[in-house]
Formats: sequence, C-alpha cells, structure tokens
Amino acid sequence: MTRRAKLWFLAALIFTLINVAGGVFAALGGEWMHTLVHLVLTIAGVYAAARLARPEATQVAPATLETQQRLQQLQQSVDAMALKVERVGEAQRYIAKVAAERARNAQPKENP
Repeated sequence: MTRRAKLWFLAALIFTLINVAGGVFAALGGEWMHTLVHLVLTIAGVYAAARLARPEATQVAPATLETQQRLQQLQQSVDAMALKVERVGEAQRYIAKVAAERARNAQPKENP
C-alpha cells in the first residue's frame, strides 16, 4: 500500500470513528434524524475504508495474451537490430584493417 493510500485509509477510519461517536451522542440526546445522518456517514466511512484496504486495488493487472505477443515481437525486433548493428561494426573493422594494410604496403621503403 502506498503512503498516500495509507493516509486515506487512516482518514477514512478517523471519519468513521467520529461518526460512530456522534451517532451515539445524538441517539442519547433523542435526536433520531441526527442519529440517522451519522449512521449513513458511518456506513460511507466503512465502505471507503474497506475499499482502500483491499489488496487487489493496488495490484497490477496481469498481462494479456495480446500484450505478451506484442512484447515478444518487440524483443525479436530488438534482437534483429542488434545483430545488424554488430554486422555493421564488423564491416567497419574489416574496412579499417584493409585500409591500414594498403596504407602500409603503399609506403615507400627507405634505403639505408
């Protein structure tokens, strides 16, 4: 549970407890409409706290078959590009090696 979710859960619990206490005091005072309002607010607080406490609310949805196929296709594309980049690098090394050999062979030899 994230920090924000924990704070909202705590706020829902405090809200519920305050409304329970307010409902008790309103009932003791004979104010039945006031008691009914606190009862409704208590039910709302319990519902909010229960929704925030559910572990599945924070879980990530499992990957679908389509998502898995797309990820596999993306992985294959990345592998193909890596292979092509490696071939380009090998070609550049070969060209550099051939150019160095030609430059070395084309140098005039010094006579001592």
